[in-house]
Parts: sequence; structure tokens; C-alpha cells
Amino acid sequence: MATGDSKLTICNDALIMLGGRVISSFSEGTDNAQVADRLYDDIKIMCLTMYPWSFSFKKVQLARTLNTPVTEWKYEYQIPGDVISGPRALFDTSSPGARPVTWWEKYEDKILTSYERVWIDYQFDPGEDRLPSYFVQLLKYMLAWHFAEPVTDQFTKGEYWRNVAVGTPQENGRGGYMRQAMNIDGQSQPNQMIEDFSLIAVRN
Repeated sequence: MATGDSKLTICNDALIMLGGRVISSFSEGTDNAQVADRLYDDIKIMCLTMYPWSFSFKKVQLARTLNTPVTEWKYEYQIPGDVISGPRALFDTSSPGARPVTWWEKYEDKILTSYERVWIDYQFDPGEDRLPSYFVQLLKYMLAWHFAEPVTDQFTKGEYWRNVAVGTPQENGRGGYMRQAMNIDGQSQPNQMIEDFSLIAVRN
């Protein structure tokens, strides 16, 4: 469920965790405001792209450009401007039961393929008012981690909040609260089943 938080309230909660002074706006001229303003957006995107969060994906039909690729492909499509990571999947139909297609390539901000129509699943950056509570909490921990040294001048505080957010370096970003947030997010997604595969058909 969305928390209704804003960029400002999320940053202020991270500052409170560090024992820092809260800010009234990002343009107030204080050191904390400058740190929060400069780091927040990048940290949020990093946090989003660390995992395929269910709330951060959308499906749209791609717009075909007027260019003809000088390659083996017939068509060029424009990738949406709000993409924050590579395409999760491409489809050549919007009909129920559609399966991902594999004959395509990504070049810069374009998709090259020979399909006449293409739909894309991709990850985007939702507004703060649309973020679920478990992700907002993770984001606060991530901000506390990255704000710690510039706000407090204490490296050890950064290490502490890193462990709270994602665990120790040995856990490769999948420990700490990150593990709990992923488990919560996964509960909203059904288990993926292989419905049709040649090796299964042979065994049956």
C-alpha cells in the first residue's frame, strides 16, 4: 500500500535516523539540504534497479520510427523515455497468453526487430506517492547509508546503515532489510510455471 510520502519526508526520516537536522526544502541552502537534493534521485533509481519490484513495471506498445535499420532487422522502435533499466520482455501482440519474443536487439535508445508491432515490459520510476511502505522503508535505510558520511563525518555510521539496508558485503546486496522487502514484494506475484516446453512434452 502506498504511504503518501514525498521526497522531502523520506529524506527527513533518513536524516533523523542519522541524528541530523531536518530540512524544510531542498533549496534552503543548508549542507543537509544540498546532500539530500544531490543524492536522493540517484539513490532511488539505484534502489529500484536492484530488484524487479512489482510496482515499478509497466506495459506499453512501442512507437515505430521512420528510420530503416542498416542491419538484418526491418524496423526500429523508440524506447520510452521513462525507462530506467533494460527491457524486461518484448511481445509481438497484446493478446492474452502472449509469450515473450527473442528476435530483437537494443541499440542506444532504440529496439531493432523484424516484428511489425511490439509491446514492451519495462521498469520505470514511480512517484513517491505510489511507492509501497516496504520500499519506502528500504529507501530510507539506503539514504541513511549514503547520507551518513557527508552528514555526520562518521564512516562507521555508513557501515552500520549499509548493514541495516542490504546486509554485509558478503551478502551481495541481498541481506538486511532488502531481503525482507523482496520477500514482501514477491508475495504479490504468482509463481512462474513452465506451461509448454519440448523436453517436458517428450518426458510425458
